[in-house]
Amino acid sequence: MANSSTGFFREPFSKALLIVTLFCITQYSYARKNSVLIYIRDDVYIDYLQFVADRDISLIDNFSGKNIRRDVVDMIIAQQALKLGGFNHRFSYAPGKVNFRNTKMLQNGKLLISFDSYWKQDALPLSEQVYISDEVIRNGEYIAGIYTSPKNKKTLAVKELSDLKGLTSVSTPKWKTDWHTLQQLQLKKLTRDDSWLSMVRMVDIQWVDFILMPFNSTPDRSFTMNKVHLIPVKNIGVVLKDSRHFVISKSHPKGREAFIAINKGLKILRQRGDIVKAYQQAGFFIDSNIVKIINP
Repeated sequence: MANSSTGFFREPFSKALLIVTLFCITQYSYARKNSVLIYIRDDVYIDYLQFVADRDISLIDNFSGKNIRRDVVDMIIAQQALKLGGFNHRFSYAPGKVNFRNTKMLQNGKLLISFDSYWKQDALPLSEQVYISDEVIRNGEYIAGIYTSPKNKKTLAVKELSDLKGLTSVSTPKWKTDWHTLQQLQLKKLTRDDSWLSMVRMVDIQWVDFILMPFNSTPDRSFTMNKVHLIPVKNIGVVLKDSRHFVISKSHPKGREAFIAINKGLKILRQRGDIVKAYQQAGFFIDSNIVKIINP
């Protein structure tokens, strides 16, 4: 009797579960089909989800918090600007290790926009295939920290530009502004690696001394991701002399519409002071009276 009873409930339950599963898959497929698909680096997407926490993107006006970072601010500002400019399409996301694959997808129209802003020097060579938005971060506003392992006492002792001569760093020439800035610092060695995740791991295990990174919003400005823990040299910054822009595909069917909308929205956000406020609250824009710029 017990066995027949168990069997009686198992079959309807299985059918119900199948129906729910099929419904969810159908709804997911519908959402993907009727929205703009955005490829995003997985670690950025995780922080984005934790910071946004189901809030309406257009209503976010406080950018202080545990999971905020420059990439996440970029992502939110881009969406707010698009909405203000009249671009009312929804977005769905495909996270992964996309790093430089995004550029190819922008060029061939498979990706509408990079929510991670580009240096102008990186965007200009793509100008035949992409639209370049107005500035989101203006030239001179991007001040990076010298991030290193808490165990790297030599790097943490840096006070002057000349102190960097015996140190090593890592970046990629695909980020022209970062690479050029590091070349000007006259380091002992500059290592190339095209994976950002690999870069921070190299610094964490002290294969290289430091990496230039945006200042974090944590109380001590430290950066933590999984087992990686990096801290900035206290009160020292390096200015990266270039502006940053959103890059939109000219080949995507919604490219022109998005380009017009984002510039309109960025203008509104700039006039309201919302862009500067967002990066300040996120800890990215640093008071130059507190941080000494060693490459003015």
